[in-house]
Amino acid sequence: YEDGEVEKAIADLRAAGDIYEKDGATWFASTKHGDDKDRVIIKSDGTYAYFAADIAYYRNKRHRADHPADVAIYMLGADHHGYIGRMMAMCAAFGDKPGENMQILIGQMVNVMKDGKPVRMSKRAGNIVTIDDLIDAIGVDASRYSLARTDYNSPVDIDLNLLASHSNDNPVYYVQYAHARSCNVDRNAEAAHINATDADLSLLDTEADGEVIAALAQWPALLTMAGDLRAPHRVAHYLEDLAAAYH
Repeated sequence: YEDGEVEKAIADLRAAGDIYEKDGATWFASTKHGDDKDRVIIKSDGTYAYFAADIAYYRNKRHRADHPADVAIYMLGADHHGYIGRMMAMCAAFGDKPGENMQILIGQMVNVMKDGKPVRMSKRAGNIVTIDDLIDAIGVDASRYSLARTDYNSPVDIDLNLLASHSNDNPVYYVQYAHARSCNVDRNAEAAHINATDADLSLLDTEADGEVIAALAQWPALLTMAGDLRAPHRVAHYLEDLAAAYH
């Protein structure tokens, strides 16, 4: 709002004939682009509807002068499924291709558990667990990892006790520990003046060596697949499997 992005976005849509006034409000003619009804973007009292910011955000990501995005990927909750129509209409109104320049993923609900009991997330009760609450409880790394390691098509169960623990049952700790061990090997090799370029790879002849090498060889294809499928959980599971082979 402060940068004028909302006004610019509305001006662009108005120039394209997709904005009109009715009942004292300003409307986006989203039905012209496949939505089931037109949407208010400026209310009759002069305040912006939430959707106005969505329009400005998309325009900025896709049509800004510096480094515009090829595709805007949105993650919506399962309770926002009805939002898809207006979002895709907005994409089309800017001359883009819905499903190509805009992709919408529908994620399932996140359940936060502590001491074996759910932490209530009822809006009516006013007991909402925010991302700040989650970070305060288990830290940034564990918060990111816990949300990324589950397929967005499945409900996410976050066990606060588990993710705050320093045990091998904690996937975050398990992966971080493998990384710490590998960094320690690098430091020891450097201290011993061992150059990996001149290393004798024939010494890597044990079954355990083979498992780690095979796992590492999967990384490029796995990363590409995870990106193409919008499936970051595949990366998380790969890291856990790699950590298991390494340990």
